[in-house]
Amino acid sequence: MPLPEALTSLEGLSVGDAFGAQFFVPGTSPDDLTAGPPPWPWTDDTQMACLVTAELRDRGEIVQDRLAAAFAEHCDPYRGYGPGAITVLRQLRDGVPWREAAASAFGGGSLGNGAAMRVAPVGAFFADDLDAVVEQATRSAEVTHAHPEGVDGAVAVALAAARPDAVFEAVLDLLRPGAIRDAAALARTLLGRSPQEAVHHLGNGSRPTALTSVPLVLWIAATHAHDYRAAIGACVRAGGDVDTTAAMVGGVVRAPIPPEWREAREPLPQDLRNSLLPNHTSGS
Repeated sequence: MPLPEALTSLEGLSVGDAFGAQFFVPGTSPDDLTAGPPPWPWTDDTQMACLVTAELRDRGEIVQDRLAAAFAEHCDPYRGYGPGAITVLRQLRDGVPWREAAASAFGGGSLGNGAAMRVAPVGAFFADDLDAVVEQATRSAEVTHAHPEGVDGAVAVALAAARPDAVFEAVLDLLRPGAIRDAAALARTLLGRSPQEAVHHLGNGSRPTALTSVPLVLWIAATHAHDYRAAIGACVRAGGDVDTTAAMVGGVVRAPIPPEWREAREPLPQDLRNSLLPNHTSGS
């Protein structure tokens, strides 16, 4: 059954998101990875990833109309949704078809990393079929991101989550030509280089676009494939859109999560937790 793998990815994603978000709080130190006192709230990254995972649990695939409706119903602006996402989700809530709403963002579709931040459980769920990973990740992205870069960012992260020990091989073999694939190819050439050099060439999500965050996520996930603490620490020290890059990396890397981090993370949403994770440790 692929659901346990998706749940493992969701766990890593949610802890990375909650931990990374702590470093926007005054008094926290990225130098020694000292986060604030628990509980650590999760953000829109985790909220939407839970909804994606629930769709996989219920249907075994991404049904776009259902996913769009769930995103709209559960949108909580206080979770850190960006203004573009709020606009699209409000349109969905008002009954605008998701294709129309997604295409209206930024005059032609969002290039943002919102689709990439929530997608890792899709890659884990369909890990035995990489063509399905591409198709299902595309479906999950399209309900909010009409721009090819927004979609390709999600596909790249999903492929990485499907092949956490062969991140670049999976991405470069299966991602269609375009800016995200080109940046992923550049990221592979930077393996073994310093984190500072990687950030210099790849970005860190300071501009929250897929192109300026996903390539660094791939680099970090490949560099720290077997060390969750080091991988999330690299996201924090890189700066930028820390909760989102940490969510993406956390959903990809398959390594033990520090127990104290899992326990400190805010419990997953009550309306999803009981049905989504009945036999899975969620830190609650």
